[in-house]
Amino acid sequence: MSRYRPPQPKSSPYITRHGFERLQHEEKELWVRRKVVTAALHEAAAEGDRSENAEYQYRKKELRELDRRIRYLQKRIPDLTVIDRRADSDAIFFGAEVELESDTDTMMVRIVGADEINPARRHISIDSPLARALLKKQVDDDVTIQVEGKSLTYSVLRLSYPEQD
Repeated sequence: MSRYRPPQPKSSPYITRHGFERLQHEEKELWVRRKVVTAALHEAAAEGDRSENAEYQYRKKELRELDRRIRYLQKRIPDLTVIDRRADSDAIFFGAEVELESDTDTMMVRIVGADEINPARRHISIDSPLARALLKKQVDDDVTIQVEGKSLTYSVLRLSYPEQD
């Protein structure tokens, strides 16, 4: 059995202004953190035998994780397209906050970029099945999606475009 896995499809390059600024801030903070970790790694390496030095092993792992995230952000940030205009539309597009009603309850979701998803705040990716089904719909429209073999139907109750997160 092969370990090969095909690459994941690229996510949409859209992001809100707030999300873009957050990613830029994160990249700057990671560079500052990297300097601290590098200094601590240098001190741990000076202690002698590296094979039994837990501090050295921990700092190497931490440095790898920081470098991985920095590399990702350096590749991702230039490819992003900031969508900061407020849509004055009756239809659902990127950045919309939508109140949905199903048979059992109501929920509020906001359509954001893949780098901004937050399940606790109900921010869903524009690439998600629900967001794709909602695009270009209007208030009082019904949306049906297939999830794990089940058919879920939602009604659009309210639509707004908030200024800030």
